Amino acid sequence: MKDIEFSLEPKEIHPKTEITGKISVSYPGRYDGVVINTQILDSNEHIIYKSSNGKKISQNVSRLFINKDVMSDNKAEFTASIEFEPKQEHEVKFRASIIEQHKEIESQIIFAKYSI
Repeated sequence: MKDIEFSLEPKEIHPKTEITGKISVSYPGRYDGVVINTQILDSNEHIIYKSSNGKKISQNVSRLFINKDVMSDNKAEFTASIEFEPKQEHEVKFRASIIEQHKEIESQIIFAKYSI
C-alpha cells in the first residue's frame, strides 16, 4: 500500500459542479499534513476550494493545506469547484502530497477533464 491514497469524484468536471476529493495517509513517520495543488492545463484560471474536512473555506486559495491535527484517522476530505466557462476541454491536474517539515514525502496525481 502507498503512503498516500487519493480519490476524486467526478473525473468529468463541468462548470460549477462540486468536486469531492478524499485523501488517506498511511505514512508511518511524522508528518505535518497534506497539501493539494491543482493546475488547469492550458488556462490561467484556478479552482475554488469550498471546504476542508467539513469546515467551510472563506478565502480563495490556489492550493490547500490540511494540517494533520484536523485529520481524524489520518483522513481528509475537501470540496471544490471550477467556475469559469471553458471555450475548450481542459485537463486538470490534482496532486495530493504528504508534507513533513516543508518537504514532500510522497504524492499522488489524478487527472480530470473539464468541459461544458
